[in-house]
Amino acid sequence: ELRVPVPRSRSAMASSGTSGNSSRSAIVADTASGHHFLTIHGYSCTKDLPTGEKISSRRFKVGGHRWRIDYYPNGSGSAVADYVSLSLILDEDVAAGVKAKHCFCLSGEAEKIQAARLTSAPVVTFSSRRCDILVVHGYRAQDAAAAAFVSVPPCDLRGDLGMLLQTEKGADVVFEVGGETIAAHRCVLAARSSVFAAELFGPMKEGKAESGIVRVEDMEAEVFKALLRFVYTGSLPEMRKEEEDVTCQHLLVAADRYGMDRLKLICEEKLCEYIDVNTAATILLLSEQHHCEGLKKACFDFLASPANLRATVATDGLQHLSVSCPSLMVKLMAMSLGH
Repeated sequence: ELRVPVPRSRSAMASSGTSGNSSRSAIVADTASGHHFLTIHGYSCTKDLPTGEKISSRRFKVGGHRWRIDYYPNGSGSAVADYVSLSLILDEDVAAGVKAKHCFCLSGEAEKIQAARLTSAPVVTFSSRRCDILVVHGYRAQDAAAAAFVSVPPCDLRGDLGMLLQTEKGADVVFEVGGETIAAHRCVLAARSSVFAAELFGPMKEGKAESGIVRVEDMEAEVFKALLRFVYTGSLPEMRKEEEDVTCQHLLVAADRYGMDRLKLICEEKLCEYIDVNTAATILLLSEQHHCEGLKKACFDFLASPANLRATVATDGLQHLSVSCPSLMVKLMAMSLGH
């Protein structure tokens, strides 16, 4: 707040016992923000590019402008040849420079860290030539009454519902899973899953649902807990890297069983990163059994390489595949003959 004293005559000051009128105003930056996820598949293969050569992402739109990310596997110059370089590029013709702040971060970093980085990032002007971008459209003055005197924190519904699950406060249904009992709330489950809604409230309501106990067969307790965490918070628990692929396979099955389409797609996306010679057959069968078209295409894309196909054929996984899903084996044999 800037206070400017207004000089008055001695007589005016003497005749008035009250202070002068005051007013407020604020300078506000008009901004628009967004982020873009860039995933590097086959990172080790991209390291063959020499220093200074780049691979560009597809264009994306943030703040009313089109952008791209240039990826330099071995640095953008000799001074940074031992590093990966990423550059944000304004990928459109503009009459005037576009002012923006941006920062790059690893996809798994906490949102608070990402927000802090973006806040402290410098403003850069882009000429016509999970990245977080804040585009500065301009600055304007407005009455202080409309300015943000009250700091409104972000919605913490995710945290509140997560705590509700953790404390079991008000829980009205118990699941028996893998020898463990897990308490939950019928209304939350029904709101998030049509399958849970039918099991707990609809015609297919299980016999023990009336008493508040539901038995879940053919699922591990940890997988069901992860499923419930996603139901309540929309996020997955932390997973150890060496167990992530197996956990995601089980979670995909659970997501398909309970009609959790977004969770199913998240698992598909993660499993695409784990397709290799040893897992391709298993993941391919999983994608076929649970109608995961994107994951299936990723498997066939991997197996389109003659070397990958030959190495996969030599594994035991294809023996199980030939018994469980002969139609997939026919496709693989056709691919093999084509090569």
